[in-house]
Amino acid sequence: MRNIIKKIVEDTYKELVKDGVLPDGEIGSGHLISVPKMEKHGDYASNFGLVMAASLKMPPRKLAEIMKNALSNNPDFQTIEVAGPGFLNFFFSNEFWQKRLLKIKKEGEAFGQGSEGAGKKVLVEFVSANPTGPLHVGHGRGAAVGDSLCRILKAAGFQVDSEYYINDVGNQMNTLGRSVYLRYQEYFGKEVEFPDECYKGEYIKEIAKEIAERHGDRFLHKDMEECLDFFTREAVDRIFAGIREDLDIFRVHFDNWFSEKTLHDSGYVEETISMLMDKGVIYEKDGALWFKTSEFGDEKDRVVKRSNGVLTYFAADIAYHRNKLERGYDMLVDIWGADHHGYVPRVKAAIEALGHDPKRLSVLLVQLVNLIEGGKLKAMSTRAGEFVTLRQVLDDVGVDATRFIFLTRKCDSHLDFDLDIARKQSQENPVYYVQYAHARLCSVFATARERGVEILPHSKIDLTLLKDPEEIRLMKFLVRFPEVVTASAVNLEPHRVSYFLTELAGMLHKYYTKHRFIGDDPELTQARLLLADVTRTVLKNGLTLLGVDAPEKM
Repeated sequence: MRNIIKKIVEDTYKELVKDGVLPDGEIGSGHLISVPKMEKHGDYASNFGLVMAASLKMPPRKLAEIMKNALSNNPDFQTIEVAGPGFLNFFFSNEFWQKRLLKIKKEGEAFGQGSEGAGKKVLVEFVSANPTGPLHVGHGRGAAVGDSLCRILKAAGFQVDSEYYINDVGNQMNTLGRSVYLRYQEYFGKEVEFPDECYKGEYIKEIAKEIAERHGDRFLHKDMEECLDFFTREAVDRIFAGIREDLDIFRVHFDNWFSEKTLHDSGYVEETISMLMDKGVIYEKDGALWFKTSEFGDEKDRVVKRSNGVLTYFAADIAYHRNKLERGYDMLVDIWGADHHGYVPRVKAAIEALGHDPKRLSVLLVQLVNLIEGGKLKAMSTRAGEFVTLRQVLDDVGVDATRFIFLTRKCDSHLDFDLDIARKQSQENPVYYVQYAHARLCSVFATARERGVEILPHSKIDLTLLKDPEEIRLMKFLVRFPEVVTASAVNLEPHRVSYFLTELAGMLHKYYTKHRFIGDDPELTQARLLLADVTRTVLKNGLTLLGVDAPEKM
């Protein structure tokens, strides 16, 4: 809609220039179409008079008045007003909105899709949880945000790949292996000292038990270092299999699974460090190698190789992002936990040092999830083994409720996930509220079939009968869905779709309680059934972008 109005305004201006009514001037990017906050100020507004007044050497309101008079010939506008210092407020005719319903009906499942992305290649990396334990609810929120964002970006015309970066190298892996080895020793009755830094969850004991049942006491009298690689590999394989299974249940599927280990084994990390040394951005100090990140906006320089020769996680991350860029992606999106906030400048510094525009990387920081039950906050600590897994939440409240609730707020805001509300089959539950709107509309058509109401082709339906203020308001709102999808994609904010769906569901529920879709007037019934069908389509399209089902019955 915004693009349509913008084109109408700018084409009208060009005609006025051609006719000698207005002087010629360049239309810059400052011309914007917005939705007024108050309904009485119109359906859409243009700032054309304000942004063009200086270059055309005219008062903004005078320019706006000339534009208004020329635009008033367009039959789609019911009226146009000049407001404030020179805004153009557009009020569309009822007939215009009624015709838009037919466009939505025609596009069906494709309604909401756009071309803003213009085929740009995007890599979205998310979850990427260390395989040291099961996914918890915090990982689940990142998974819901990442997967929904991929769906939305694709709908907006981007070429999207999703990727999980497997952190399968480093101290955490060794700590995991030690944890399982010690529990294995305990399984056979040996007393061991279990260090605080080791992982204490029940899942560690389960892995140790499985190893014992398969291999017996084969490793009982072996030193830890002698068999650490085995225990680490067994633990990683088991935990990672569980992670993939949980994500599959959560309807999150990745195009790529990228192992950090491959970067080290291939020598790619060392090669990247050498490349940066040649560029003069890595230097030696106290036996260690340092990256001059402070020259690129970071607060201080960062170590990439310690004095003992061990590479840091940052070194691998530099190589990983180099690899991403070399794969030809126009845009990188990383979705990290909020505790990685300080990590953003150094990764952007690395990208710039590698010769790329750091703006090609966007980082979304996902805030913590406060899991609440019975009004009380549940404790969360992965290392101490005190946490609620994503699978437990899915088994408890279901995939739909979990995904939707994760997307009810902007990802960098804290989220209170109330299990009691998520279990309810009532309008308190945000996903139930939206799904029920879809199911209600499906029930309308079930009732129509039961009563033998034949659904006519839209060419035979008199849409001018849809003139109730609430019907017009509903049609206006439906038409804005593609704008919401585009804005969600461009701003990397999938929660905008859930906001839209919640508001749409509210409008539908209100309409449903006041009006009958199937009434005594057969012509009005046909018009309202088309409105119901189109509303149902938009609800389903939006839920699909969030990875949530659109049930026909509740």
